[in-house]
Amino acid sequence: MDRQISDNEQRKGKFQDYLKYVLVVVLVAVGFWFVRSFLEAKKDRSELHIVKVERGNMQNTLTATGTVVPSVEREINAPVTTEIKNVIKVNGEFVEEGDLILELDQEFTKLSYDQLYDELQLKRNNIDKLKLEYDKNLRDLDYQNQIKSLQLDELTAQVKDQKRLNEVGGATLEEVEQAELQLKVSQLEKSMLENELQYRQSVNVNEKRGLELEYTIQEKRLAELKRKLRETSVRAPQSGVITWVNEDLGRKVQEGETLVRLANLEKFRVEASTSDRNQDKIEVGMPVNVRINRQDLKGMISNVLPAVENNTIKFNIQLEDPNSELLRPNIRAEVYIITDSKNNVLRIKNGPALRGANSQYLYVVQGDMAVKRRITKGLVSSDFVEIIDNLSEGENVIISDMKDYDHLNEFKITTK
Repeated sequence: MDRQISDNEQRKGKFQDYLKYVLVVVLVAVGFWFVRSFLEAKKDRSELHIVKVERGNMQNTLTATGTVVPSVEREINAPVTTEIKNVIKVNGEFVEEGDLILELDQEFTKLSYDQLYDELQLKRNNIDKLKLEYDKNLRDLDYQNQIKSLQLDELTAQVKDQKRLNEVGGATLEEVEQAELQLKVSQLEKSMLENELQYRQSVNVNEKRGLELEYTIQEKRLAELKRKLRETSVRAPQSGVITWVNEDLGRKVQEGETLVRLANLEKFRVEASTSDRNQDKIEVGMPVNVRINRQDLKGMISNVLPAVENNTIKFNIQLEDPNSELLRPNIRAEVYIITDSKNNVLRIKNGPALRGANSQYLYVVQGDMAVKRRITKGLVSSDFVEIIDNLSEGENVIISDMKDYDHLNEFKITTK
């Protein structure tokens, strides 16, 4: 007859089963750790990057990317709204000053020029005609004034005659008064003529000046249009290399639109960009190293653009040797902004093992053993790292990625 197993016995059995599984897992983990420790307790020297601690100068740098561009690049823009008729020179060609690069359609501009020229000639004729009319009106007023002066002389004489006749009884008092009244009226009329003459002279001078100014303005417009008509034959304003040209024949271009970019390839500069996190650390005048084909060119930041675009800031670099043979248009360059520097310090070459915090462990080579040692870093550049303590000049250090060996205080270095 079967006996019923109690709940306590069932729980005890399950616990024993779980304990067996846990013990198996622990044994496997411990075994794996021992195997790993045994297998990784040594490393071949050829698989390690070992460098020597040395003395030298250090620079703390920020990284950026740059593009080499000509120091002087000139744009030639469309003088008028027109179409591209013919392309004479193409991208990359060297041109001398005055060489024809593009031809634009002149038809519309030529019609505008001819129309403006005819309008200017008509305005010149109108101005000459108005000048003659002004001069005639002034002369007429002057003649009227002279005539009025003669009439005044005559009336003055009549008043005197009437007064003498009145004294001898040949004229009445009323006749004398009438003569004097006519004299006063004539004097007022003469004053009016003189005032009108003076007014006309002032007005005519201003009107003549206004007409001349209108003519001069239109004459300048004509000269500007003539210049634009001449510039529809796009010529090189200076010697250089065409870095870009609009080759779309028949394409309509707007006035002011870029047609050609012309560069002087004797001197270059660098346009660079870096993360906006470095914005507060970058200033005009800071020294930089520009690395091209593993060679460095010295320079300085000449200006920093204020705008931030796509989480980056842009700045320009003026090179100490702007005509170096390393420089080519649009070539990419590594840029290192020097924020601090020290002389005669302990340093080692930068490597994967030095990616940690300022205080970290490195493996120091002692004979055929690599021994873990805590060090403190100082300035860091792309090439070197300053060592503050716990290393001496001449010691050898492993700078390879050693994260798989972090659990070891030391391991053996073998040689195949």
